[in-house]
Amino acid sequence: MPTTQISLIREHTEKIKPPRALWVPFELGRPLGPPDNSGFQTGVLTGALELLEAPSGPVLADFPEDTPLVEGFTGVVGPVSVSIPDFDEGDTAKLTAKFLEEIDLLRPWYDQSMENRKRTTVGVSGRAPESMGSYIAEFLDGGIPESESDASPASQFKLAIDDLKAYYFEAATAQPGQEKADSDTLSAWFYRDTVIGHVLHAIKDAHRDTEDRTMRLITNILLIPKEKLRHVSEERFFQTCDIICAANVTSDIWG
Repeated sequence: MPTTQISLIREHTEKIKPPRALWVPFELGRPLGPPDNSGFQTGVLTGALELLEAPSGPVLADFPEDTPLVEGFTGVVGPVSVSIPDFDEGDTAKLTAKFLEEIDLLRPWYDQSMENRKRTTVGVSGRAPESMGSYIAEFLDGGIPESESDASPASQFKLAIDDLKAYYFEAATAQPGQEKADSDTLSAWFYRDTVIGHVLHAIKDAHRDTEDRTMRLITNILLIPKEKLRHVSEERFFQTCDIICAANVTSDIWG
């Protein structure tokens, strides 16, 4: 039976060599492109299905369009403004206090999002937002707190980060005029213009060479997208990726 698929990571598809694949230039988790754009998504599906006309493979085709821009949207305006303190290694109290303040100030906008949407994607960590912040802050000094469940601390850390990211995104897009913010613009705001962005960069620096392999993988590769890092050499990034990925520890992240 002929098969086709959509590829988000071209390098992986080149190595696997499936019979037919359509590579798309979208972010991970959105193989059909932006949400709420059925016309564009239909075009992606049509492109993948048209590959079934190829008599044999492997065939790897490129989708010709990038994610469409949202008309009338110029950028994310953060719903709250918290001054970001200078961070001195070994003195985490001031940064932690501002981090928790930011989470608290976002709560009314998150609640507004819940009222507007009648749903939320926050909850995978099983923690309240304030608890997530306190837990994540424990990693600022380079230490790894003891696990509070059967899951590893690194796994709990990753889930808390994912939850807080959703919390921030939902709060930001609850504001009037911000509903159409695309995820790339939201990510730029999240990682560069917020206290949590500074917290994540500080944790990345603190755990860059940690002995915990799974935590090293998360902080060096998965914590902050490469294009959202404030400063990093491409050579160092890919050297780190090669070293850590060779350790085959990705299965540890989710338990």
